[in-house]
Amino acid sequence: MGIVSQEAISHFKALMDHIDEPLKTTFQNVHQGYPAETLVRFLKARDGNVAKAHKMLVDCLKWRVQNEIDHILAKPIVPNDLYRVVRDSQLIGLSGYSREGHPVFAIGVGLSTFDQASVHYYVQSHIQVNEYRDRVILPAASKKYGRHISNCVKVLDMTGLKLSALSQTKLLTIISTIDDLNFPEKTVTYYIVNVPYIFSACWKVVKPLLQERTRKKVQVLPGCGRDELLKIMDYSSLPHFCRGEGSGSSRNSGNQTDNCYSLDHPFHQQLYNYIKQQSLIREPVAPLKQGSVHVEMPEPDAEGEKFVKTLESELQKYRNQDGLSGSMNALKINGV
Repeated sequence: MGIVSQEAISHFKALMDHIDEPLKTTFQNVHQGYPAETLVRFLKARDGNVAKAHKMLVDCLKWRVQNEIDHILAKPIVPNDLYRVVRDSQLIGLSGYSREGHPVFAIGVGLSTFDQASVHYYVQSHIQVNEYRDRVILPAASKKYGRHISNCVKVLDMTGLKLSALSQTKLLTIISTIDDLNFPEKTVTYYIVNVPYIFSACWKVVKPLLQERTRKKVQVLPGCGRDELLKIMDYSSLPHFCRGEGSGSSRNSGNQTDNCYSLDHPFHQQLYNYIKQQSLIREPVAPLKQGSVHVEMPEPDAEGEKFVKTLESELQKYRNQDGLSGSMNALKINGV
């Protein structure tokens, strides 16, 4: 759904005017001074149905209160060595901005292993990046570009995608469900690059299962996507894995300050320092607490469940058909 009627927004606003504390405070943290735009996001996520959008937003606010999401940016993952291994196995970073001012987030789908810490640390880290984006990055972008910017661009790097991804579908489903229910409509476009054969084959099967508004946001680009991405951003904002002429990338390629996945990249340094500073403001005397934040894990809806089962079935089909070694050879033949 592209356009939301003013009548629907007014009706939704009237319903939200009746919420009480602590939901009212957490709603302020969500909308960051732009309540109408936030209502539009939730309306789009529920195809303009005010009743469903209202329930979705209230459920989101309750989830935030129950899991203390308003304070998650004051809960660092410590010690630093643990945070580093989380970063090295959950590849995400901010590479720059599009010419329209949208932050460009790079995600290493193929090379993320999610095997160096518990699920709770990866979920905590993911939500912290979301909250830092919404409370720090987007407001700063809005100020810099002189207009309200509430969403981002994501570049998904499929380099290294293997059949072992079958073991990650549960965690990735948890993360995507958290985003769908609590951070809807935060991405303008998903650009998928460095696509191996296995992704191309699975994409044909799962693409029809996506909602139309999601399908319209996805663009699968040839090679590393450099030429297409340069139409919307400057070279300096390209993720490091999109700067070559051909496909391919590395978790540790090039200068670590240019590699937006690296903990040494300015984005991650600023994020981690911000979280530590917030923790000191909230608890200036108490030592930093070790241990992950346990966030309630949502169950995917029927549509999401069907998507995951179809994806798992396709991955399993390739595993059963050729065996792991045969499938790996097929990947190599197709340029991975």
